[in-house]
This record gives sequence, C-alpha cells and structure tokens, in this order.
Amino acid sequence: MNRKPTNVAGVILAGGLAKRMQNADKGLVTLNGKTLISYVLSALSTVLDEIYISANRNEVNYTDFGYVILNDPILNFSGPLAGILSAMYYTQAEVLLVAPCDCPLIKAEHFTAMLNKLTSGNCDIIVAFDGERLHPVFLALKTSLRDSIATYLNQGERKVENWLKQHNWKIMDFSHDKQIFTNINTYEDLAAVELLFNGEHY
Repeated sequence: MNRKPTNVAGVILAGGLAKRMQNADKGLVTLNGKTLISYVLSALSTVLDEIYISANRNEVNYTDFGYVILNDPILNFSGPLAGILSAMYYTQAEVLLVAPCDCPLIKAEHFTAMLNKLTSGNCDIIVAFDGERLHPVFLALKTSLRDSIATYLNQGERKVENWLKQHNWKIMDFSHDKQIFTNINTYEDLAAVELLFNGEHY
C-alpha cells in the first residue's frame, strides 16, 4: 500500500467569478449528478490527506465536503495566485499541489506524476503542459515561494505565467493525455463534457 506524503498539501481553486457562466459558482455546478469540484477532490484525495478549498463565496456549501475552506488573503477574486497564497499561509507542508475546480477529467495519476517530477527535478515549480500550451493552474510548487507571490500580488500583478518566469520551473508534459485539461467555462462546455462522460463512463 502506498503511503500518502505528509509534507505535501493540495489546494483546489474555486474562487473565480465564472463570468461566462452568469457568475455561477463553478465548483458547485453539477455534472452527471456530481459537483465539478467532487471529481477533482476524488482525484486529489487519493494522493493527499491535507487538502484545502479556496473559495470566496458559498463557503457553507463547500464546508459540506469536509475540508478547510480558505479565502483570498489580499483581495477577493484576485486570481489563482491569491488562492495559492492562502493555502501557503495556512499549511506547514513544504510542497503544494494546485488544481482548478472545473477540470473533472483529472486523475490521481496526473497529480502523482507532477509531484514525483518536482521531487526528482532540480526546480521549484512544475507546471502542466499539454504539448501546445501551459496550464498554469495545474502546479506542484514549493511553499517557500509564498513571499514571492505576496510581493507580486501586492504590486498589482496577477498573471501566473509572468510570475512563473521569475523562478526555476519545469514542465510536466501531458501531451499524451491532453483531454485532462478539458475545463468547464460555459454551459455549452458542460453539455459537451456530459456527453463525453455518458459515452466513456467516467
């Protein structure tokens, strides 16, 4: 039986405004009778015991999942880095795994691959790559970077890619499995993924 690492925490980012979904709380939107965040929690909880949910609204609903709910430490709805920073402030872990709440095809093996690469590689951050572009909200990174993120956000910056360029990072190539990055940005996306689930029995 594989033992879960104790020096690693995870955070699922559910703090966005989802403007293209009429400001719906995407983590609580249902797909095949389950909330979107449930799929990500299922994958991440297979790898880790210490998990946080970054949410800026509907905290009571998220509490029902049984995990600590964290709010952005600087300004509400100030982007993914604010949610990452809130987890870094809260945890004592040395490494943080990060995922968005709206990618229901992600599996435990993908998180494990990112974590293993960070452990074995000479770098501070692993960012997911689909063969064509980066997915900067899928990260494995060292929590010692918290002050760097705080400084960056306090300067009024938000873009994750620009912050990454300040550090020693490497990619985790998932080009062989790029469908895991299918995310739900619109209700049309939701309908398309529901068809995929029904056809492939996810």
